[in-house]
Amino acid sequence: MKKSTIWYLTIIMVLTFIGLIYVQFLYMSSMVRMRNDQFDENVSRSLYAVSVMLEQQEAKHFLEENLAAVEDFTTVKTAGSGEGVALKFTTQTGITGNLTLEGSQSQISDIKSNNQAVRLGNPASAPSSKLHGQYLYKRGLLDEVILKIMSQSASRPISLRADSTMVRSLLHGELANNGIDIPFDFAVTNRYHNIVYRTNGFPLSSAKMLRENPDVYSMALFPSDPANRINYLTVYFPTKRNYIFSSISFMWPSMAFTFIMLLIFIYAIMMAFKQKKINEMKTDFINNMTHELKTPISSISLAGQMLADPAVRKSDIMMKHVTDVINDDTKRLRFLVETVLQMSLYYEQQQVLNLSDVDANKAISAIAHTFKLKVEKYGGKLTTNLDARNSRVEVDDMHFTNVIFNLLDNAVKYRRKDVAMALSITTSNPAPGRLRIVIADNGIGIRRDDLTKIFDKFYRVSTGNRHDVKGFGLGLAYVKKMVGDFRGEITVDSELGSGTRFTITLPLLTNENSDE
Repeated sequence: MKKSTIWYLTIIMVLTFIGLIYVQFLYMSSMVRMRNDQFDENVSRSLYAVSVMLEQQEAKHFLEENLAAVEDFTTVKTAGSGEGVALKFTTQTGITGNLTLEGSQSQISDIKSNNQAVRLGNPASAPSSKLHGQYLYKRGLLDEVILKIMSQSASRPISLRADSTMVRSLLHGELANNGIDIPFDFAVTNRYHNIVYRTNGFPLSSAKMLRENPDVYSMALFPSDPANRINYLTVYFPTKRNYIFSSISFMWPSMAFTFIMLLIFIYAIMMAFKQKKINEMKTDFINNMTHELKTPISSISLAGQMLADPAVRKSDIMMKHVTDVINDDTKRLRFLVETVLQMSLYYEQQQVLNLSDVDANKAISAIAHTFKLKVEKYGGKLTTNLDARNSRVEVDDMHFTNVIFNLLDNAVKYRRKDVAMALSITTSNPAPGRLRIVIADNGIGIRRDDLTKIFDKFYRVSTGNRHDVKGFGLGLAYVKKMVGDFRGEITVDSELGSGTRFTITLPLLTNENSDE
């Protein structure tokens, strides 16, 4: 798949995910707004109902306080017709009195049965006068009560007119009837929104904060009172937001799944680019490997043809030269084959380490003695300072040798042409139980941007216009893996044009204390 195609698919999928998340966000916002409006409406309805019931409670209070009991009519004997009715009454000021109406018992019964209108002072309707008098009296009392409510109620303390226990009970019942069953606190405030009294959980805030807080609701109490005596019932819901968002909790899993899908998609795209890069590197590796194999094969083939010449066989010098060519190219082929095997083992993760007790100083000394000739061939110098007092480590001898050889070979490959090559190997004990191996050179160095990538598979540092550096980008990846398998660490310090310094730290076989 082309890189541009991958990018097109990536852009389309990203836009699709953004659109999906945006639609989900809009839906959640709409749900929250709708639930909030519904909550506001239910609270306002509940507060209005509480306000009405408090007014009714106050009216009932005045009625119970001011209405006096009126005794029933009784039939009595009178001087004129001999019959009549007597009414005993008590005014609200405590004055008692008697009222006698004359009339026969039959007249009273006839008027009752015919349901005639009551007319006070009409002798023909004497029995109905009883009902009429009672009606007028009670209506007068009601009028007095209403006038008293209108004139005296507003002057009563609001704590008596709206008792906190009664308000809480009414609020709880009305909110429950409207489907709101969450904790609340309330306060009664004056027209300046200063708190008259409050429950313990009600926030102590300024008037402005109370007005601007979306979790606080207010309703006027006794709205018929004079404007300068208006009080407000203010209710605060501390868990309102949780209540609102709990109604859309089913959307959170959907959002989470969408984000998980987005992360998986991003990971898949990253892996696609990485795989494409690895495929390109593999192609370069095969091309380089083919080129590298051609050279030693051609040399060995040419040397074989020379050995078939009798004149060459008679010359000791020519024989030695041909033999050296065959040996060198055979080693070169063996190294190339070993590199391929390393790559195969690296991918399959099937290499079996034969760990053993190895003296790192002795092993490095032997490697340096063999590699010294190659360094001197290019006019360089290899020095060793094996100062580690304790250098026994548990490693695979063959792989340990390959690690040191790879680092030394890289130093030769990336040497500078304008100065004599200087290569050094040192060992020390930086801490108890640790061995440090440092391989430093004065080569071309590594750019800062490449330092984080040199241990990646198939990665090769750019050498500009130089084409004499052969390799496959596996050496340092192999080195890092082997050092990790030895339970060690490897770091690199380099500056372009000043050389490179590789530091390997390995655990010692024993925990003996060593000095650097």
